[in-house]
Amino acid sequence: MSKSTDKRAHTRVFRAVRFWRQRKRRVRLNARSTHNHVTLLHDGAQALPAMLAAIHGAQHEVLLEMYWFGSDRTGRRFADALLERVRAGVRVCVTYDAIGSLEAGTAMFDELRDAGCEVHEFHPIAPWRTRFSFAHLNQRDHRKLLVIDAARAITGGFNLGDPWAPKDEGGQGWRDDGVIIEGSAALELRALFFRTFPGEPGPLVTPSFGQGHTEVTVLASDLHAERRDIYDGYINAIARATRDIVITNSYFIPAGRVRRALARAVLRNVRVRVLMPRDTDVRLAQLASRHLYARLLRDGVELYEWAGGVLHSKTAVIDDDWCTVGSFNFDARSIYNNLELNVAIVSAEVNAALRSRVELDLSQSVKIDRAQWQKRSLFIRVIERIVYAFRWLL
Repeated sequence: MSKSTDKRAHTRVFRAVRFWRQRKRRVRLNARSTHNHVTLLHDGAQALPAMLAAIHGAQHEVLLEMYWFGSDRTGRRFADALLERVRAGVRVCVTYDAIGSLEAGTAMFDELRDAGCEVHEFHPIAPWRTRFSFAHLNQRDHRKLLVIDAARAITGGFNLGDPWAPKDEGGQGWRDDGVIIEGSAALELRALFFRTFPGEPGPLVTPSFGQGHTEVTVLASDLHAERRDIYDGYINAIARATRDIVITNSYFIPAGRVRRALARAVLRNVRVRVLMPRDTDVRLAQLASRHLYARLLRDGVELYEWAGGVLHSKTAVIDDDWCTVGSFNFDARSIYNNLELNVAIVSAEVNAALRSRVELDLSQSVKIDRAQWQKRSLFIRVIERIVYAFRWLL
């Protein structure tokens, strides 16, 4: 056998092994767990105190993975809580994204390291750093995850910064959603954390999960497995819908596959509603999104814009028993670049609770009228079309 033939054979074997390893990781990552208790969290008024209380109650391990970990008043509260736990002998591991937390002071993270916290900066943007890579600049860790003692996890759209703090506490009161998961899915989320964190998981104190019975599936994109699991999860759920679909998303720039799935749902007499922000923190993303309004309205999709401030939530409620909460946006960055995390929940009780909140949001929103939308100025339409052409960069 020639050297070139031998090299090609070796390459094929290597690719086959890598494929099956990735497939195995994917199966583990998206395994369903049924022994869970799920509690919904709405806005920072509920989420931030719940996260702080969970950290203060940790006995063995605190795992925090956060896109935006600010060093403002809210971020400092969490840094102080982590410092208190590590000084009490609890293992504390933190992953923060270098760009998402760009405005945070490095002194806060240095303080955490000096106290004994294991702190990992995801894909640094400083060329002089040893872990810097130009190839990684566009790949960001957009997850928001807290895991306590392998038994309790909190995830959703919340970051650790003043925009999520209530207005009466000096914050901006952004609208967002998340969940507390107590049960076996917390173990899956712990494993997911260590797929990105460079440290070893360490010994695990076997948690007691109680009497939870809610089915939860962890959907995530990461550095190793398939990148479209959350996206495909949405598509499959939309395709199975028989009555009602309500999607809330802060940056809704759906690809053709999603638009076609929603249009087919309408043809099946499924009511499809999409809730987006009227006020936004990313104006360019909103312009790209609005370019698609006419097409979505023509297909029978009902569009709403929330008028109560900045809407940052990423949820979906489909029929009477399936819903999802997480960090995933319907944009190219979430599909192709970011590390994302959603949980899919099969529960009539949780579905009803989330639907109740979504219906409240819809009642406080402005419905987009197709006839009025078509009367917008040509100038605005051209601007939206130009921005949409660069949607891959947003």
